[in-house]
Amino acid sequence: MTRHRISGLLGALALAAAALAGAAGPAAAADPAARTSGVHASAPGAAAEPPAEFGTDWHDPLTAAPPVARPATRSCEVTVAEAAFRDYTPYVGTYAPPAACGGSWAKVVLRLDGKVKGRQYDRLGHLSLGGVEILRTSTPEPSPDGITWSVEKDVTRYRATLSRPQPVEMLIGNFVDDTYTGVIEVKATLIFYTADRDRHVTAPDTPDRVLPLTTPSVTTPRNTERLLAEVYATGSGGGCEEYWYMTTPDAAPYSCKAADGPYREVRISVDGQLAGIAAPFPTVWTGGWSNPFLWYVTPAPRAFDVQPIVYDLTPYAALLNDGRPHRIEVGVAGVPAGQSGWSTPANLLLWQDEGRAVVTGSLTCHEEGEPANSTRWTPAGPGTPAAQHRLDTEGGHRLTVAGRLDTSHGRVTTTVTRAVHNSSVHRWTEGENQDALTATWTDEESVTRGPATVRTARTYTMDGETTLGAGDRLRTVISLGDRAETSTLRGGRTVDRTLLDDRYTGDASYTANVPRDQRHAVGTSTEHYRLYGSDPGRGCYDRTVSTAQGTVTVDRRHC
Repeated sequence: MTRHRISGLLGALALAAAALAGAAGPAAAADPAARTSGVHASAPGAAAEPPAEFGTDWHDPLTAAPPVARPATRSCEVTVAEAAFRDYTPYVGTYAPPAACGGSWAKVVLRLDGKVKGRQYDRLGHLSLGGVEILRTSTPEPSPDGITWSVEKDVTRYRATLSRPQPVEMLIGNFVDDTYTGVIEVKATLIFYTADRDRHVTAPDTPDRVLPLTTPSVTTPRNTERLLAEVYATGSGGGCEEYWYMTTPDAAPYSCKAADGPYREVRISVDGQLAGIAAPFPTVWTGGWSNPFLWYVTPAPRAFDVQPIVYDLTPYAALLNDGRPHRIEVGVAGVPAGQSGWSTPANLLLWQDEGRAVVTGSLTCHEEGEPANSTRWTPAGPGTPAAQHRLDTEGGHRLTVAGRLDTSHGRVTTTVTRAVHNSSVHRWTEGENQDALTATWTDEESVTRGPATVRTARTYTMDGETTLGAGDRLRTVISLGDRAETSTLRGGRTVDRTLLDDRYTGDASYTANVPRDQRHAVGTSTEHYRLYGSDPGRGCYDRTVSTAQGTVTVDRRHC
């Protein structure tokens, strides 16, 4: 992944990072092609005395997030990909479902195991079966001595794809030469857990079909009664859109420009009409903020498991059920015209009405608020090197869509309301030797389908500052938050509630533009992950992981 152009703090630090032996973030100068960046590893327990500074090896990457829960039933494993990525050549293979575990699965877990050593940037990768993307991930940056890591993901919702033989494609685009030596070796495995009625372990409700949105033109089954779209939206692959949240209008003297400022919104449309809106997650990859020492052991939230944005398009199902092709398109509002940097692969998840060949109905409501996006640049005071420029940004949007369907089990009305908002303050000095951002994104959604309403309130936060001080000493202090509260209501009464709260804090510094043995890097980080649910099956999960100079100092569970 690429940073700002080579000017100012983050740009200059791309050069500094490139000079670091094995610790750099993804600088475009070394690899002009597209690139980027949870994870589970076993912690050996808290270290009594962390080293004084980073050495040539550190703890394997891990996160505080919980592993995927597995039922206690018979399981089967299938290796779907095994490759060593040195360039941008994809792995191509075939997949067949495991005959020994039948086709009724209680859960399917994807596990990615990787290893890399030497010097390398963070890289973006994907895995698809039959064109359906089932994983979007990124890689940690290695130590000279080498690291291993693993990522787990629940992929049960792709049962319709996994139940048939499929072509496989996997790619982690990489660049290897005499300087950037890290070859990324990975193995992707699917683990199938059978349903077992005697143990009261049943197969969950999953889509009847999963369609990759490889072209805008889509023809859906005529008896579709529920329709979701999932979009793996990431700002990455080079240029300023990796740091979209810090871009400024043309008038402001900053190295990354966007005419409308940093407000971004991921939109999906049906036949040209806006059908869904969402706030993008501000992913920080493992070279992010020009300081890979922050992320060597504990990556930022979602860096290794890019979670898709999910849109409920059921109100449009009747329109799509006419048997003709329709256009479903994804775009990112706020990106300067003609500028690359966003990837938005998408899948359509469809449930079909077994009792009817054709499900009819109509779109009954489409109410869109006026999009808001304002920026105010306050110039730095003259004659003072420490004086800061300031950009205040405020943006938001609201959309409500509703539709009815006449199904074999009665008329069902679905209403989806979503409101997104972003406020941020960006401060920087001339030359960008100080560069800071405080930002909050909210994404609130309510979906009513029949008698049930599901409300989800998402909040993403970022508060960080990078300073290049005396002796080219670079320091980054940052905190990130990923929070979601979901409530399910029936008849106005709450019947289920979950809370996810993932918080990361880090403070790292090193001497830029010097050989490895002279950078004297130090860094601490803490991730506190909490997940609570009123459902007895979810209960309570609360874990804290802290590190210092690449050593795990705290690994504590509170539930």
